[in-house]
Amino acid sequence: MESRPPLPPFNLESATKKVQAAEDAWNTRDPVRVSLAYTSDTEWRNRADFVNGREQVVEFLTRKWEREHDYRLKKQLWAFMGNRIAVRFEYEWHDAAGQWFRSHGNENWEFAENGLMQKRFASINDQPVAEADRKFHWER
Repeated sequence: MESRPPLPPFNLESATKKVQAAEDAWNTRDPVRVSLAYTSDTEWRNRADFVNGREQVVEFLTRKWEREHDYRLKKQLWAFMGNRIAVRFEYEWHDAAGQWFRSHGNENWEFAENGLMQKRFASINDQPVAEADRKFHWER
């Protein structure tokens, strides 16, 4: 059986590790790698998109990172209890025309006993930003 420690129920240390692992994986922008943290029948709501199962996760993330160039994400633990974690996040990216955006919002996560995420509900807002006002810079 697949397992993705740390496993629920979460405490401050294990919830913090889970959030950091998610941030690290998403910043690879590798849809297949990211999808492996989710159950095979995972359910997502991402803005107005509803995604079910790993295959759809890969398809969704592939489309996302084809339009969100130089994506860079920061996640922050907000709350946890039992098998659930809530996070706040911000990420920056630019479109094909070079316009930068900062996207921010909240996610609610629910985990199976094996530590894989079975539900992910994300509320996200975007705002255009000038390149000079970006918060997240990194080496390519």
